[in-house]
Amino acid sequence: MGKKIDRKEFLRTSAVAGLGLSVAPFSILKGKDDRKVALGFLGVGSRGTSHLRGILNRDDVEVKAILDPDKKNLDRALKLVEQSGQERPEGYFRKEDYIKLCERDDLDGVIISSPWEYHTRQAVGAMERGKYVGLEVPAALTVEDCWELVHTSERTGVPCMMLENVCYRRDVMAILHMVREGLFGEMIHARCGYQHQMTPYIFNDKLEFGPGTGSVSSWRTKHYLKRNGDHYPTHGIGPVAHWLDINRGNRFVKLTSNSTKAKGLENHIEYYGGKDHPNEEVDWKTGDIVTTTITTANGETIIVTFDTSLPRPYSLGFRAQGTNGIWEMERDAVHIRGRSEPHRWEEFDKYQKEFDSELWKRHEREAEGSGHGGMDFFVRNAFVESIKRKVPTPQDVYDAAAWSVIAPLSEQSIAEGGAPVQFPDFTSGKWINNKQIFYPNGEY
Repeated sequence: MGKKIDRKEFLRTSAVAGLGLSVAPFSILKGKDDRKVALGFLGVGSRGTSHLRGILNRDDVEVKAILDPDKKNLDRALKLVEQSGQERPEGYFRKEDYIKLCERDDLDGVIISSPWEYHTRQAVGAMERGKYVGLEVPAALTVEDCWELVHTSERTGVPCMMLENVCYRRDVMAILHMVREGLFGEMIHARCGYQHQMTPYIFNDKLEFGPGTGSVSSWRTKHYLKRNGDHYPTHGIGPVAHWLDINRGNRFVKLTSNSTKAKGLENHIEYYGGKDHPNEEVDWKTGDIVTTTITTANGETIIVTFDTSLPRPYSLGFRAQGTNGIWEMERDAVHIRGRSEPHRWEEFDKYQKEFDSELWKRHEREAEGSGHGGMDFFVRNAFVESIKRKVPTPQDVYDAAAWSVIAPLSEQSIAEGGAPVQFPDFTSGKWINNKQIFYPNGEY
């Protein structure tokens, strides 16, 4: 158990199965190797602890090592593992000790839930040492870092799976099933976004931010001070990328982004803290609403909305539209030519039941209480099962790069007055012939 993955063995296993780095394990029969997977954790704040609790609910995973520079976070995580009945893992508290953790011979993979700026270097360090990477979103903050992830995974042959859980949301998986079955006809347009009032996380209860103020406000808020763009595109774009076969017969070609003025955070501080609050005069850079339009090689358009500074209910704003019909999440409704009455919406419920993911039907009970409405179970399960079977992950490094790079490209477009910006082709042309790797009715 917990042996370091041998690159040649991994590539040989993939080749024998007729797989490349970008082919998923859904067609692979479950192997006879029922060994336990050995994992390490890099970062156990709010998100990392959620992943840890979910992993500890499994009987096929052992947690061997945990790193977090916050002693409170680290101690809590170590105790959680002990309370689950496992041996106390080794704890690391220096940021640079991620290398030591990844060098351990008793680990198969690592789950990375550290602040965004550490994601790329930690993922690269893990892949270079033969460890499967389960990487929280976004995978990278710059175009250069996206390329580094791709090149490292290609060079080492080690998978890097961005843990984009919304791809496993039950309704978007049903929509994916409908897209693949042709109910929408040829896909034409999609919409998505991250529309979520983040002020409870951007500030603590005293409207403060920065080191020592809280789990997220200690590091995430600084992005609103320094960057004007869509910080967080992957929750929306991940499912849409699957609908539109991105990296597998299609790709993102270019985007344009525009932002409104930045008044929401200032207004929030003034409303709750008064005009004399010391942070009331902070100069925020991120516009309150960032709108990005993406075009694809196959001629579809996608509108992505980033809206986190203003008062509003949560919404991912999904819409899927093709030559034969449309679905809108906001309406919870669908219209399909030949099935729906002309000019009328239908409730989505009956389509959800008809096209429900087999994964959800199979694992619904296990997913209960796993986080984010059950989505977290599925994304973790896919990561663990890929390690157990020594096969590629169902979301790969090309997905991680293509979805994450929207952030820096949106910043560039806004800085250039909304000018079009070209997407890198992280697959180096392989997107033309790459096959699907993510299936709503797969094995896991």
